[in-house]
Amino acid sequence: MRADERDAFDAFVRARLPELLRFGQALTGSPHAAADLVQDALERTLIAWPRIESRHDPEGYVRRIMINRNISIWRKHRRETLVDDFPEHGVEDAHGDDALHQALRDLPPRQRTVIVLRYYEDKTEAEIATAMGCSAGSKRELDAGSAAAPSAGPSRPWRS
Repeated sequence: MRADERDAFDAFVRARLPELLRFGQALTGSPHAAADLVQDALERTLIAWPRIESRHDPEGYVRRIMINRNISIWRKHRRETLVDDFPEHGVEDAHGDDALHQALRDLPPRQRTVIVLRYYEDKTEAEIATAMGCSAGSKRELDAGSAAAPSAGPSRPWRS
């Protein structure tokens, strides 16, 4: 990799890292898993950087990797692992979205991914179905199930 390409990649990471971490946390429900997901995506992006940079959408490429890796991870680990002790809390969310992130964590991984792509990334049904590798009908079923989930629980502070 040439020095100018390395500098361009470094500048991209410095500029977009906070947004990528927030997106990762929205996808995974955990700041620690989000950091791992972003690191993995950036490692893969660095390898392909000369090809990606010329297309003028490196962030879309990184987010696509994050979505695909997250889907691969939850397909591999379909079940949650119970632990005896809770880990200490990490960095506080500067945007105050704790209630939103908790609600997202309460959703199953596939529904969480649909909600994040639809409302956080503003993707269409077709784009979400393509990103998740399923039909639009399957995506609609997941979306309908997640839309019903918040109203089933106690009142949510982010809802008016």
